[in-house]
Amino acid sequence: MSGLVLKDISKRFGDFTAVDHVDLSVPHGTFVCMLGPSGCGKTTLLRMIAGLDEPSEGAILLDDEDITPIPTHKRNLGMVFQSLALFPHLNVGENIAYPLRIRGVAKEEQKRRVDELLQMIHLPGYGDRPVAKLSGGQRQRVAIARALALSPKLFLLDEPLSALDAKLREAMQVELRQLQQSLGITTIVVTHDQREAMTMADTVVVMNGGEIRQAASPVEIYRNPADTFVADFIGSTNLLELSADSARRATFRGKPVAGLTLPAGLAKASVSIRPEDVHLTASGGDAIDGTITFIRDLGGTIETFIDISGQNVVAVSTPRARPDVTVGQKVGVVLPAEACVVLKQ
Repeated sequence: MSGLVLKDISKRFGDFTAVDHVDLSVPHGTFVCMLGPSGCGKTTLLRMIAGLDEPSEGAILLDDEDITPIPTHKRNLGMVFQSLALFPHLNVGENIAYPLRIRGVAKEEQKRRVDELLQMIHLPGYGDRPVAKLSGGQRQRVAIARALALSPKLFLLDEPLSALDAKLREAMQVELRQLQQSLGITTIVVTHDQREAMTMADTVVVMNGGEIRQAASPVEIYRNPADTFVADFIGSTNLLELSADSARRATFRGKPVAGLTLPAGLAKASVSIRPEDVHLTASGGDAIDGTITFIRDLGGTIETFIDISGQNVVAVSTPRARPDVTVGQKVGVVLPAEACVVLKQ
């Protein structure tokens, strides 16, 4: 089965373009997270996939069928939104069984399916419990079970974990990913949480200004960002302006970056290097001289801030590898060429 394909999808609201000519292929069984700042178009794109908004242009295909003109209730989708929208007057079992009941499924089959789903979400025996007596994480699981009741081809979630506290949210991220893996269902989650996307996704789709800036695995997104926006948006990085000398060797603040050359035709380039890849050493030699301005101990990591001719560079180390340095000390900064990613603007 081919999964989900978006072909040249755009959505305009008057003069405002919310989604601008998006192409995306989601193979069957893939877990995709759409990530980006507020207003980037990710929720609008999800709503078009769900059939809640109609594209201004383009087509949406699910398993080679054009579902663009098909109404939401006939697309065989499961949906969970931020509000969860559980029915307070129904108990847990009745909430999960609701889509089965409105489809006319026999009561015996409804009960069997509800019991199966309660086992799946680790809430066996909760069928008769009022929704009001559930914790936030339990309500989240019930909403997921209800969305999966009809065994949908596609599972869509719009910031479903944002209302949970940080510890519970991280636990639910793992549970949701494990559930998706066990079911093999194609899943798309919209989130603003980078950690959430990196934890759960096979593919992270980074959006900005209604466009997809990069769609790749979490490791690829982090290690080889496509442009300055992606590099700056995903995790922490040092964005540095490098210049080329007459031999195309990259220089930073007039000092060569050992082993790094800029592509032909580029006199200057933005380079991303992650803080954990920046090394500190004694000043002089091939290192770039700088002065330590601040040290932040976060327990699991140590962040060291270095001023290099007015440019702030951050190096991160583990406590065991903590550099023996103090604020105000002169140090050498090494930017390994293999860790430097030359970016498109």
